[in-house]
Amino acid sequence: MSTDGEARPAARLTVLTGPSGTGRGGVARLVRARLPSVWVPVPVTTRPAGPGETQGVDRHFVDAGDFDRMVAAGQLLEWTRIGSYRRGLPREPVRARLAAGRPVLLPLDLPGALALRATVPDVRLILLVPPGHRPDPTVTAVAEHTVRHDHTGRAVTELVGLLGSSLLAPAQPPSRG
Repeated sequence: MSTDGEARPAARLTVLTGPSGTGRGGVARLVRARLPSVWVPVPVTTRPAGPGETQGVDRHFVDAGDFDRMVAAGQLLEWTRIGSYRRGLPREPVRARLAAGRPVLLPLDLPGALALRATVPDVRLILLVPPGHRPDPTVTAVAEHTVRHDHTGRAVTELVGLLGSSLLAPAQPPSRG
């Protein structure tokens, strides 16, 4: 609510999903660069840091025991196994950003997006589809939008437009007729 009593739209939780190799992470970073009010959370993983990755910036690197404790305590919004490692999204930072009115963009693989939709039904799913790829009918049935990733700049511009509708607009005074 605004101070003058006018309602403002709530921030949205948006998932950018698509097949492996679609470029979700890179597109999300470019969207974030053009629309700084959109927050992209840092995932937690049990895999070791790769070359050039920074703890707490690229990912939170934890051991398997810490990850198990996070799962048991319900601290992850969603999580998945990728090979011998696990990856998940901490729940509290996402909740806090949304409560503060800041839209959140989660780049997730298809299984993660569908698992999240099962637990958070009002999440907005945006399907990122690479050129020449026929979208999975199951996902297109639950996705609110499909964005073709045939040209990165065009896809980012389209996403910025979609996410711009999630931003808090200044309250407008009532019209005086």
